Amino acid sequence: MSLHLGDTAPNFTADTTEGEIDFHEWLGDGWGMLMSHPADFTPVCTTELGAVGGLKERFAQRNVKAIVVSVDSVDDHKRWSADIEETQGQAVNFPLIGDSDRKVAELYDMIHPNAGDTSTVRSVFIIDSNKKIRMTLTYPKSAGRNFDEILRVIDSLQLTDNYKVTTPANWQDGDDVIVSPALSNEEAEKLFPAGWNELKPYLRMTKQPNK
Repeated sequence: MSLHLGDTAPNFTADTTEGEIDFHEWLGDGWGMLMSHPADFTPVCTTELGAVGGLKERFAQRNVKAIVVSVDSVDDHKRWSADIEETQGQAVNFPLIGDSDRKVAELYDMIHPNAGDTSTVRSVFIIDSNKKIRMTLTYPKSAGRNFDEILRVIDSLQLTDNYKVTTPANWQDGDDVIVSPALSNEEAEKLFPAGWNELKPYLRMTKQPNK
């Protein structure tokens, strides 16, 4: 199954370290980050889950909850969580999905046959409050993810959902943004009374409207 941006995130029920969940019910009215990792008791994954645990408040500020899946059992997840807290100084404060039957991994196409085994690659799905997939990301197993970048994209998505702007390369929250090319100058004047810097008719830079 190939999932695309704008698709409804497939629902599922699964056992997790925090009990059985219905994924859509668990998301509620908020956003979610569903991510996979190759296996428990592996080095890169240990650092990644420690990093996600340390970002709980920053995700919460954006109304985002994290949930993680691999093709390991819930019992293994629970044993491994102790290693994560010991080595990373951060407790696992989000649910880990037990997916020994690979139901979730296959539903979200997280197993790549050419990767040499049946473990999940490093996939990320950002899902909005309407259960729509808004971002996908796949890293190779050898490279740990950059969670600052994931938070940056969430900031961009939530900003551009509410204002008629887009964000330029390397944008960070608070930087100037681009007036939507779909707006005429007359329409833009109503939304951006402070004006903009027109580099080209299609490239109009303005202050971030919610700052």
